[in-house]
Formats: sequence, C-alpha cells, structure tokens
Amino acid sequence: MEVQFTEQIEQLKLGAGTTFHGEGILAITKALLQSGVAYIGGYQGAPVSHLLDVMVQARPYVDTLGVHVEACSNEASAAAMLGASIHYPLRGAVTWKSIVGTNVAADALSNLASPGVVGGALIVVGEDYGEGASVIQERTHAYAMKSTLALFDPRPDLQRMVDLVEHAFALSEASNMPAIMELRIRACHVRGTFTARDNVAPRLSTRALIAEPAGFDYMRLAHPPVTFRHEKLKVEQRIPVAQRYIAEHRLNETFDGDLQQLGIVVQGGLYPALIRALQRVGLANGFGDSRIPLHVLNVTYPLVPSELSTFCTGKAAVLVLEEGYPEYIEKDLLLALRRLDVQTPVHGKDLLPTAGEYTVEAMVPALVAYLERHASDIDTAPARAWLAANAARRADVAQALGPLPARPPGFCIGCPERPVFSALKLAQAEVGPVHIAADIGCHALATFEPFSSGHSILGYGMSLASRAGVSPMMQRRSIAVMGDGGFWHNGLLTGVQAALFNGDDAVLVIMKNGYTSATGTQDILNTPDDEARAEAERNASLHQSLAHKNQTIEDTLEGMGVQWLRVVHTYEVAAMQRTLQEALTTTFSGLKVIVAEGECQLERQRRIKPWTAGRLKRGERVERVKYGVDEDVCTGDHACIRLSGCPTLTLKDNPDPLRVDPVATVIEGCVGCGLCGANAHAATLCPSFYRAEVITHPGWGERLLAGLRQTITGWLRPA
Repeated sequence: MEVQFTEQIEQLKLGAGTTFHGEGILAITKALLQSGVAYIGGYQGAPVSHLLDVMVQARPYVDTLGVHVEACSNEASAAAMLGASIHYPLRGAVTWKSIVGTNVAADALSNLASPGVVGGALIVVGEDYGEGASVIQERTHAYAMKSTLALFDPRPDLQRMVDLVEHAFALSEASNMPAIMELRIRACHVRGTFTARDNVAPRLSTRALIAEPAGFDYMRLAHPPVTFRHEKLKVEQRIPVAQRYIAEHRLNETFDGDLQQLGIVVQGGLYPALIRALQRVGLANGFGDSRIPLHVLNVTYPLVPSELSTFCTGKAAVLVLEEGYPEYIEKDLLLALRRLDVQTPVHGKDLLPTAGEYTVEAMVPALVAYLERHASDIDTAPARAWLAANAARRADVAQALGPLPARPPGFCIGCPERPVFSALKLAQAEVGPVHIAADIGCHALATFEPFSSGHSILGYGMSLASRAGVSPMMQRRSIAVMGDGGFWHNGLLTGVQAALFNGDDAVLVIMKNGYTSATGTQDILNTPDDEARAEAERNASLHQSLAHKNQTIEDTLEGMGVQWLRVVHTYEVAAMQRTLQEALTTTFSGLKVIVAEGECQLERQRRIKPWTAGRLKRGERVERVKYGVDEDVCTGDHACIRLSGCPTLTLKDNPDPLRVDPVATVIEGCVGCGLCGANAHAATLCPSFYRAEVITHPGWGERLLAGLRQTITGWLRPA
C-alpha cells in the first residue's frame, strides 16, 4: 500500500478565485498547471519529491488537460525531456534534488541551453544546502552562470512563489533561456495560502497533437560550428532580454525603510531569516517591516545592473546576504556597480561566514558589525546582549546535559539491508578486511556504527565504477554495494557494463528491496506488481519473498552476460555470510553479483498495518511474531548489539542482583524480522533469543493447545 495523495490531488483541481491552503512545493505543482505546462518529468529527491509523487498519482486528472507526466530513470533523462521545448511551443517542467541531480543532468542542460528554447522550460531544484543537508555542499548558482540559465530563488511566500513560476515560463520564452527555480527545504515546506487560477490546458498536448514535426534547422542543434553562434546569442541577446523582463515585471522586490543610508541585498530564499535577524537587532517588526531598505533577489541570475545601481546609489554601504561560497552575487554586484561608476562600499563575506547555512544566529553578528561601521548612532547593545545570552544558554544546556552519547543515523527497524552488513562483518572476520565501495541510498547508513562499512561514496549507482581503480591494486577482492534504485539510475551502465567489458574481477552486492526507498519508496522497474502485493496481504509472512516476484534485475544481468549470480534473502544471515565468502574466495575471475532481496520494511508496514487492523476489527485471527531475550541466559557481552545496531535491541539493568553487567532486551517497536536471532545463530553467540507467536482471536484448537502447554510448564516450574 503506497502513500496516497488524494487530498493534494484535489488541491490541484482548484479553480479561479478559490483559496489554496498547503505547502510550498504543492503550490509550485499547482502553479505548473496554471501556467499551461504540457509535460512534466523528473527524478525524486528531497525536498522536492512531493512534486513528482503527487503528479504521478494525479495522472488521471492531468490527462484530462493533455499534460504528459513521466517518472524518469535519472536526472539526465529528465533534463533531456526539455528538448521538446527546443523546436516546439511546449512548456515543460522537470524536477530533481539539488546539485547532485544537476551534476547528473549537466550534459543535457548544456546542450539544451546552447540552442535555447522556444517553449518555456523550467527546472525545479531542491536546493539542499546547509548543515542539515544530505548532500555535498555546493550550489546550483554555478550551473546557471556556466550554461546561461535564468536562476530563480523565490521569497518563501506562496503567492509570490506561484507568480514566479508563471513568470519563469514567460521569461524563458522571451529570452529563449531555460530557467531554474531553486527551492530550499523551508520554501518547500512553508505553509500558506494563495488565490488560485484555473488550470490551463496547453495549446499543443497529448489531446491536441502536433500535426507535423518541425522543419530541420541546424541552428537548433548543440553542434559545432553553430555552438559558437549560440555563445554570442547568450551574451548579446538572451541575457539582455532576460534582464529587461526582470526589470519590467519587477520580479525582484525592493522594500523601503527609513534608514535610507543603509541597504541589504538578499537572496529571496533567505528573506524570512533576515527579517527574524533584523527583529533581533530591533530594526524590524513582527509583520516583516524593516527599517533598513531591502532589495530581494527573486532572480539571482542574471542580475540587473540598473536595479542594483538604483538601490545602492547614495548609501553609506550595502550588505550582501548570499548563502554559500564562492560569493557569486557579491562579485557580480561589485562589478556592476563599478562599471556604472557607483562607488558604494559593499560588504558580504568579510562580515558573514564564508560557508554554511545563514541562520538567524549567523546573520545577527554580521548585522551588528555592519551597523557599528556605518550607523554608529543605532544602539546594538540589545543585539549583543541577545547573542551573549544565547551563547550562555547553550553553554548552560551543554553543562546540564553533560557529554551526550553519540546517536548516529541508522537503518529503519527491520530494514532488510541491515542483515547484509551483519553478514559482511562476519565474512570479513573469516577472510580479512576488504575495500568496500559504498553508494547513495539507504545502505549508505552502514557507514555509521556499528558497521562503519564503506570507503567511498562517489555518486548514485557509482559504487561499482568507483572501485575500478582500487580493486586491481588490492590483494583481496573489493566489494561494491548498490541499491536497486541506484542500479537502474546509473549503475547498470557505469558499473555493470564497464566491469563486464573490461573483465573486472569484482564483487557487486545489489540491495533488492523493490523500491527507490531513500527518496520516498517510489516504484521502479523491479517493484513487485499488484498481484504480488495482494498475495502478501493474504499472508503477512511473505516479507522475505515478495521482492522475488519480480526478476527484472536478474534477467537483465544474465542478459548482459553475468555468469556468477547468486540470489539470497537478506534475513538469512548465515547464507549471506557464506555467499559473500564464496564471492571473495572463488577461483572464478570476473564480475560476481549477489542480489540481496528483502522488501523495504516501510512499504511492508504500510501494506500490512491496514490489513492487520481490518482483520482485528472483523474479529479474525491475526498472528504476529515477537522476539525477546531470556535474561537468565544472556551473557551480557552485547556482541549481538554490536552485530545488529537495531534500535529495538538495547540494554536494561540486570535483574540478577549478583550480576553487574546489563542484559540485552527487545523493546516495543520490534517488527519481528528475526535478525537478532539470525545473527546469534550465524555468529554462534549465546542462545538467549527466543521467538514467540502472538495470536489474537485464536481458534478453539489453539486455545486448547495453549492451555495444555501452560498446564505442563506449570508442573515443571519450580515451586
């Protein structure tokens, strides 16, 4: 049972004059339909997964508008979709996660931006930057500059965000430049309202087909020698047209204040944090009114020199708030002002942190320093007092709590990938340490304790390719770990094909859990079909075999020529250990693939819980498995915990007053995957784990048998 977006889909249907209530990313999704988009594609990833997830489930509705929706295999294929807008007046939008997705799409983006587009092309990117990010600390801005793409960074106000989506398409068509809209996580999840408009059916669509293909035009190809002409068009025509559009439609916003000698230029996405910081220094109220004039850049590339000159002229100094490094906007602002002979001093990274997320705490010290240099009559003592009090409060909390135990991220309870790394630890104990190339995905959590497994992460689906330079230099074989999502995203071509072509002697472990789990459990090519899911609902114990219902990965590998292939259920730790040891020691020289299959536990729980609740409500028999630890048998060495890392396998005080060491215990939340017992058996640990079947609404025979067992054990129990 997958996540349903019924309510969100109804929001997409709102008509003119109605009020939309919801999150920013869903408002962006609605804005696409209001803008007459003809096709939508993308590859899921936080914080913009919601856009594609909702659109995929909304296909029956968007089909009525003639809008084509495509779930792409990776970001490169999504970017390539925008090629439809090169020749045809089709508005297209694609989405993906931040800079890592843009890296994958870079080839297509360059070849799209060179000839330009006639239909509006918009890329919605989740700008996952800062300490809470899940990816490398880079920015989309560099790609916008490199390829001449208009870059939007909207102020997180739903009405403004929606308006800017429509302007992004119009600007793209006016300038022939594709546009990027970067959305920080706060913009994606901010809640608010806007006045909806009717959705617009595109003039050309799946319901109004293009009669004839466009005539051949070599100028529309990203191919020499016309690419040299494209480069001149970017500078001489496209950027000036985009700048004119930005200025005429006032896409950037200026908010006046009474302190006219001061000024702040800020990225649109940072506007809420700046207002909060200004409140801390006493220069803004709770309604967002700032005493310092603000120039909010909802479009951060290209900048409009005339706007900047108008804002900065006559000021004592201007402060630029630009998150991330290098300081692209600050440098462009300085260049624009000096070329226009505006000598206003500009501050930026000299007062602000050179890198990292610009939180309120990061902004306030810079604002204080800026004011003390250029507005010494303003009392900054309250702001300094707030900073000192904040630091003191943090120190007091740290002292009160004392050193906190490390809490590294970990797998979900019952995750089918955890047993593989338990088996890998046991296998290495036999054959010796091996180089392990990790990958993007849930399995990357194995790089944390207790597994600490993985020497590198080079990209989604890139693990097998990343060990290519290592394994020939190692005495022992190397192992690459890859998810089934990564396999289809990139690993099949960059890893498997290359290893087979070069005859590499390598080991690949593919985590076949049936979904792209790390991005929200979206379906992929080897996702179990509806029939398999229905069968699993009839028998809740099929969580190990459900993934086996789809053999696409195995068939693909065999078709490509993989000769050494093993399929092992992940929860069978001993079997997985033996298979890993065989792969590392076999005399077979070539690519060895282990398909570790076990359905994603999140998807299993989403399916099983409603099924179980329904049976309980009807008074039908329900059986669930529960594992526990016999505290009288537990030796207290805790090897089981070090080998598992399951959150529900933890410690409690020893009930025996003569024993000091705490004992292991299984707490509430256990989903009955059986890993703890399988680990104990595979590693020959103490036999303290037990398995129990908890039956609700048992039959009369089961009740009779349970009563008989209780009677017999009562006789055997010492008085």
